[in-house]
Amino acid sequence: MTNKQVLVTGGTGFLGAYLLAYLVQKGYQIKAIKRKTSSMDLVKDIQHKIEWLEGDILDTPFLETAMKGVQQVYHAAAIISFDPKEADFMLKVNSEGTANVVNAALYEGVEKFVHVSSIAALGRKEFQPNINETAAWENSKENSNYAISKFKAECEVWRGMQEGLNMAILNPSVIIGAGNWTQGSCQLIQKVAKGFKFYPKGSTGFVDVRDVARAAVLLMESNISGERYILNGANWSYQKFFTQTALALNQKPPTRLAAPWMIDLLWRAEWLRSKIFRSSPLISRETARTSQATYYYHNEKIVAQLDFDFIPMEETLQTTATAFQKSQAQGLNYGLMPLY
Repeated sequence: MTNKQVLVTGGTGFLGAYLLAYLVQKGYQIKAIKRKTSSMDLVKDIQHKIEWLEGDILDTPFLETAMKGVQQVYHAAAIISFDPKEADFMLKVNSEGTANVVNAALYEGVEKFVHVSSIAALGRKEFQPNINETAAWENSKENSNYAISKFKAECEVWRGMQEGLNMAILNPSVIIGAGNWTQGSCQLIQKVAKGFKFYPKGSTGFVDVRDVARAAVLLMESNISGERYILNGANWSYQKFFTQTALALNQKPPTRLAAPWMIDLLWRAEWLRSKIFRSSPLISRETARTSQATYYYHNEKIVAQLDFDFIPMEETLQTTATAFQKSQAQGLNYGLMPLY
C-alpha cells in the first residue's frame, strides 16, 4: 500500500488497462483520464477503484486541474494509426497533447513523469537494422507518420527535463497481449485466428503488454531519471510470429512468403476496404514497406539496470490465445490476461 497519488493518461487503452490493474494491485491512489467516448471494457473489473476524470489532453486547463495533488504521472495516451487521413490529428494529439501534459506536470510540480513512447520514435534508417537507446533520429522514408508523431512527443518530454521535469521514457516494441481484438496489434490475433496463409519477409521486436506495464511502474519507483529504455522481449521474423500465433490458436501456420507485389496489392485492397466500410486499414503503404525490412532492437540496458526479466513471447502468445478463445466463446470482442 502506498499513499502516492498517481495520474494515468490513456488508462482505458490496451496498455493503460494493464498499467491501471498493476497500480491497483500495488495499492496506489489513482486518477485516470478518459474521454467521453472511451470504452470501459478493459477496466470494468477495477474501474470502481479509480477516480475517473473525463477530459482531453488537448485541454490545458483540464490537465492542470487533473494534476492537482498528484505526485506521479504516467503518460500513456496516444493515437496509433497508419491511415494517412488521420496523420494530422495524430500528430496534434501525440505531440501537442504530450506538450500539454508535460507543461501541466511542470506547473503542478509533480515528483516524477514516465512517458510511454515507442521504438518507432527511435527512427528507422535503411541499412542500419541494429537499434539501441543511443539511436539518433534521422529523417527517412522508413519513418511513418506515427513514428514522426512519437518522436516529436519525445522531444517535448526531453524539453520538459531541461525545464526541471524528473522524467524517464519507455520505448516498447510491438506490444502483444489480450485486449480489444478489433484494435491495434490485437487485430493480428483475430486475423490469424481466421486463417493466415502468407507472411512478409521482415522482422521486428515484440513485447508482452504486462512487461510494459510492470516496467513503467519499476521505472517510476526507481531513482532513475533522464533515461530511456527499449522494452523488447523478442526479435522475431514475421514468419515466426505468425507461425507461433497460429500454433497457439490451433490454426495452420502460414507457409508462403508474400512477394513484394502481393504486399503492395494487399495494402491497396485494405485502403479500398477501409473507404467502403469507413474503418482504419489493417495495413497501409507505410506498414507494407516496413514489413519487408529487418530490424533488431536491443534490450540490454533495462535488463542490466533494472534486473528486468521479459516474459517469453511463446508464453505471451499462448496466454493471449487462451484469452481470445475464451472471449469468442462468450461472444465478446475483447479479452484480458492475468497480470502473472
